[in-house]
Amino acid sequence: MRKSEFRTLIFEEAEPHIGLVTMNRPDQLNAINLDMLDDFRELFALLSEDDQIRVIVITGAGRGFSSGADLNDAVTHKDSGPFADPETFMRTVQESYGSLILGMRKIPQPIIAAVNGPAAGGGFCMTLASDIRIASPEAYFIASFINIGLSGGELGSSFLLPRLVGLSRASDILYTGRKVTAEEAEKIGLVNKVVPREDLLEGALSYARTMAGKSAAGLKLTKRVLEENLNAPSLETAVNLENRNQTIMIFSGEFFKLINSFHKGEQAAAS
Repeated sequence: MRKSEFRTLIFEEAEPHIGLVTMNRPDQLNAINLDMLDDFRELFALLSEDDQIRVIVITGAGRGFSSGADLNDAVTHKDSGPFADPETFMRTVQESYGSLILGMRKIPQPIIAAVNGPAAGGGFCMTLASDIRIASPEAYFIASFINIGLSGGELGSSFLLPRLVGLSRASDILYTGRKVTAEEAEKIGLVNKVVPREDLLEGALSYARTMAGKSAAGLKLTKRVLEENLNAPSLETAVNLENRNQTIMIFSGEFFKLINSFHKGEQAAAS
């Protein structure tokens, strides 16, 4: 994969081992529709088989990251199609949106969200499902579900948000549906860093370059151990998984090559 255009996404290898995904519905503030869900599903399938791409950056075209689900679909089809009955809706719509978040967590590549403007609803949840979040000062975050007559828990928000900012802050954000500015998001740990808009992509790529310099397997197993050990029933269970991963990596060939280089560097510095 080097550069691919989908119906609603643009994918390119921005730099060696770094994939850049741009949600490309700027006139709709990159609202997520069923076509975009299909595009992400296809992209994730390709990335799962691609060992050359080690890190992914996701951003939005135009002035925003994503306004969330395209509500025009609901207005257009509210009495037919997927909205005909609860079972059909669950299967064709709700689970499709949920698969976007699950897919982000399942692909082996760590994901950096470059949040260039509003991240609302499903767009907000995409930032939660990313591994690292960089934002411009214009960015803001809204768990907008409760504002439109839904539960505040959607697309993993009730699972991911408390783990990022704590239960008290997550409760505030999910119950009120209020706007969280980039400044506040950085303060509470929702984003890792705020940088000027013109430096946003470079800020995300800077993180990505450091990560892409590591082994593909090392990145993959780090993402997996963080995912699994969020719910580890005990410290012993967590350590057992870490022991497995480290044993795999020690015998992968990278370990001794790198420590030999490190040892020679120490010896040269000491002489």
